Amino acid sequence: QVQLVESGGRLVQAGGSLRLSCVASGSSFSSLNMGWFRQSAGKEREFVGLISESGGSTHFAEAVTGRFTIDRDNAKSTVTLEMNRLKPEDTAVYYCAAGRRFSTSTSQYSYWGQGTQVTVSS
Repeated sequence: QVQLVESGGRLVQAGGSLRLSCVASGSSFSSLNMGWFRQSAGKEREFVGLISESGGSTHFAEAVTGRFTIDRDNAKSTVTLEMNRLKPEDTAVYYCAAGRRFSTSTSQYSYWGQGTQVTVSS
C-alpha cells in the first residue's frame, strides 16, 4: 500500500513558476513509476507527465512540454513537478499517482493523492 500526499498548489500569475511536491509513504516507492495528472472543472482528468522508477526517463503531455519538468528523490520518497511559464489554462487540481507501468493512462495507476489546487490568473 502506498499513500501519496501532494503540496505546493496556490494562486500564481500567468508567466510565473510553481513547484509541486508529492511525498509517498510505503516501502515500494523506488519500484513505482510516478505520474502527474490534472483535472479542471468540467473536464476529465488528463495526463501531465511521468517519471520512471529510477528517474532515468520522463515523458510529458504536449501542452506542457518544454515548460514542466519532473524529478524524483527515491531516498526521500518524493517526486516534484516544476512548472514554468504558467498559463491560465494550466489551472486545475493536480494529482500525483503511482503505478507499475510507464504509462500516460489513468487506468494504469493504482495509487493517487488527494490533489492540490493550482490557479493561474491572467
